[in-house]
Amino acid sequence: MEFFKQTDFDFLGKKWPFIILSLILTAAGLMSLYLKGGPIYGIDFKGGAVVHVKFLHEPPVSKLRSALSARIKGDISIVQVSGTNEVLIGTEIKDEKALNTNRQLIVETLQSTFGVTGGKLDLNNASEQTLTDRLREPLQKNGVSLNDQQLQNLAQAILRYRNTPPRSGLITNIGELSSVPGVTPAVLKTIEQECALGPFTIREVEMVGPKVGSELRTKAIEATLYALGGMLVYIAFRFEWIYGVAAVVAVFHDTIITIGLFSIFNKEINLTVIAALLTLVGYSMNDTIVVFDRIRENLKLLRREPLESLINKSVNQTLSRTVLTSGLTFLTALSLYLFGGQVLNSFSFALVVGIIVGTYSSIFIASPILIFWQSFIEKRKKRAPVPVVAPTREPGGKKVVGRR
Repeated sequence: MEFFKQTDFDFLGKKWPFIILSLILTAAGLMSLYLKGGPIYGIDFKGGAVVHVKFLHEPPVSKLRSALSARIKGDISIVQVSGTNEVLIGTEIKDEKALNTNRQLIVETLQSTFGVTGGKLDLNNASEQTLTDRLREPLQKNGVSLNDQQLQNLAQAILRYRNTPPRSGLITNIGELSSVPGVTPAVLKTIEQECALGPFTIREVEMVGPKVGSELRTKAIEATLYALGGMLVYIAFRFEWIYGVAAVVAVFHDTIITIGLFSIFNKEINLTVIAALLTLVGYSMNDTIVVFDRIRENLKLLRREPLESLINKSVNQTLSRTVLTSGLTFLTALSLYLFGGQVLNSFSFALVVGIIVGTYSSIFIASPILIFWQSFIEKRKKRAPVPVVAPTREPGGKKVVGRR
């Protein structure tokens, strides 16, 4: 499928505005990284606890922040998930012992601030074991005889109902449980006596120790460098070494600009962002190889063609493929960024930026490197001294000076 046929755009004639733009973006990103002391790492890399909380109504973010700040030392991040009543509460930690302490403090603060249940068990945050223990004796007093296995099955059924959509952890009326298998009127009456419904639920707790975070950060950097090194070797073997250098410089350029924009816009770098960066390394490299492969084919067919004109023809010949792959991928990434919510925001932002930068770097960064290199080689040849042959004499005795 081709969108464009026999195009003749002068891409390389427009290379300098894009090169200057890349230099500006790179300088701005590096300056931002320097001023902020490096990238802003997420919990995955610096260690900490993240608690995913869902509220029944609009989350009281300011009240939540003040309540947590009064009990937990250090930085606390509270991010509301776009379009929902959910928040992500993150705390940084300095040692392994603080992990469980911070987690417990967050839970206790939420319960004391928002979960007023009058001494009853909060059913929206109860575990299977706590629910089982709480109902055992009251059920017996109300004439409901259940053995341990039956009681455990009952607790599992109630929590399964609570955790399935559309409730997703929040029951709004205990009467709803009458539809749960095993919940008889007597059981329902006992649950109403012993349990209450808090206005929030803790959906997930994620904890990463600082040592693990440091190791993950090191491994992520190594994975990116190994990917670039492996691609350099492959392209140098498949084409020529200068092609490999051009491709790796273009990909490194994409990575630096993307990380720089993360710093400029104060976005955290976590494991999902590293996954996006590695995806972009492969994506940009693949796009560059397609252009280089067409250049290599045209070098055999158009030997007398100037290199800049030949590269322009090669880029024009692959234009339809670039528009199809980059365009469709960009639309998908943009949809994730606009509608994917807070959880996918950093991942999709990296994809959107990387696709834009990676597409133009294949044309306006990698290809010009080949031209600059050829110009450098030609200038060296012109500067090379011409060897002079020693003078010889003709049979008549006249001197003749020769050149090679």
